Amino acid sequence: MKSVPRNARCYVEISRSRIAANYRAVRDAVAPTRSTNEPGVIGVVKADAYGHGAVEVARVLAREGIEWLAVSSVDEGVTLRTAGLTQRILVMAGVMPWEFEAVREQNLTPVVHSLDELRLFAEARISKVHLKLDTGMDRLGTLAEANQIATALAAAPGLTVEGLLSHFASATDFTSDQSPEQIRLFHEKATALRNLGVQPPLMHFASTNAVAYPRPGAWLSLVRPGHAIYGYVSPARGAAPSATFHVRPALQWKTHIVAVKDIPAGARVGYGGSWQAETPTRLAILAAGYADGVPHRLSNKGKVIAGGRLAPIVGTVSMDLTTIDITQSPQLQPGDEVTLLGSEGDVSLDAQQLAKTAGTISYNILCSISARVRRFYTD
Repeated sequence: MKSVPRNARCYVEISRSRIAANYRAVRDAVAPTRSTNEPGVIGVVKADAYGHGAVEVARVLAREGIEWLAVSSVDEGVTLRTAGLTQRILVMAGVMPWEFEAVREQNLTPVVHSLDELRLFAEARISKVHLKLDTGMDRLGTLAEANQIATALAAAPGLTVEGLLSHFASATDFTSDQSPEQIRLFHEKATALRNLGVQPPLMHFASTNAVAYPRPGAWLSLVRPGHAIYGYVSPARGAAPSATFHVRPALQWKTHIVAVKDIPAGARVGYGGSWQAETPTRLAILAAGYADGVPHRLSNKGKVIAGGRLAPIVGTVSMDLTTIDITQSPQLQPGDEVTLLGSEGDVSLDAQQLAKTAGTISYNILCSISARVRRFYTD
């Protein structure tokens, strides 16, 4: 993905064509399992599409024919509706009582996590919900037995459970039996509900990792890719099956050099003087810091791409600035671009590499790129 220099101190460049290609890779991977012509894919665009821009990503997915989008909150759903998106929108992480009116008026579909919520949504005249079963994540979702769910539904007139779902706790871990056990519990409860006359037409369990590394019994009428749409699949542990699809990062993150300076051997750099030059060193100070999303934990151990080479971060990452050693690229000058995520020639850095160095996960790297970092889109 070739980057075009931008007049912004710090920016990301997002490829619409990569987003579309990644979506198609997932859709095509699950297509042979479907018995209908429906897309069968819920595009997860929560958290501003993992930092990629929810409205722009949703528009790309809409052009690809997607019928479902998923967000975390009602506010995120309203943002999509305000932008003109007409797809079904699933609100996955809870609805507050004061948001019931917006759910109804904006035609959002909430995920219900408890029996009490079934009653509350019925009272609020919300007609369709998806019910989440807690099969072992022990986060959101009901632990109620099938007969309790059926009884609660009978007491919630006008409410239809359109979908039944759950969520994996460790989909990439093939050294554990947790995922197979979650699948067993889900189908056991779904069967019990069906025997009681509760038959949601839609069921979904698998998100990116359980689609990439197929979990038998988890590819249902819908799948919920998020990370894959943006070009990432988490590495698996243990004897995982081969990946069903391949995707490529859609986002590059760039910044500019604010200043270049030469320091003598023995000079200390940054807050606390946490890095000391062993030899004369040329430094570049970058227009990006932890307020932009550069992880503070990359201090003295992270790298960026400068002049087509990996250049180490030296000293402490500060709020607005990061210092790198460009002794191996002495031609660089103030105003030149540096790559935080992306590629220059044969050298590349992706969010999983940064995350490993920073001791976090790639989701966190992408979602932490702040709002003050300008977004540009390419076709």
